[in-house]
Amino acid sequence: MMIEIKKVTTDHKLYPFVEELLLSAFPEQERRDNQFQRENTDTKENFHSCIITLSERPIGMISLWNLGEFIYIEHFALAQHERNKGYGEKVLKHITQSVEVPIILEVEMPDDETSKRRIGFYERCGFVLHTNPYIQPPYRAKDEPLPMYLMTYGKLDMEKKYQQIKERIYQEVYHWKE
Repeated sequence: MMIEIKKVTTDHKLYPFVEELLLSAFPEQERRDNQFQRENTDTKENFHSCIITLSERPIGMISLWNLGEFIYIEHFALAQHERNKGYGEKVLKHITQSVEVPIILEVEMPDDETSKRRIGFYERCGFVLHTNPYIQPPYRAKDEPLPMYLMTYGKLDMEKKYQQIKERIYQEVYHWKE
């Protein structure tokens, strides 16, 4: 069985699966509205909305931004019935081995068992947790910023580059200024 990660646009036959999983796996406050997600998918060259398949069967989605000096993973989810089978680790291993720049993602604060397990999962995949103060900018005007942490994979001096990286994510991904 082979796991594949393929960039898709909104006219792809499996895009509805990507969108449905994004809606079911992430609370509204942690994702943009569908119309803006679709716009990014179809028009932003550095944004990649991807379907994850296992032997051509859809099992997950990942969206990421190529920000030049690093890749930013915005969303990553497997279908509920495909979790805890080792597929997530295989996807991340494939991505980490196929890019030559560091990878960054946001994780929720370790305030409950689910968020602690998620951080542990990423750590087992080689990511490092950074506890610098970080907030996820709001996706909508009515939303509040969310306290989060950043995790990184690869060689990245977060002590020196933290502010620059944070500002780049805020500008490119969220179109937001502190």
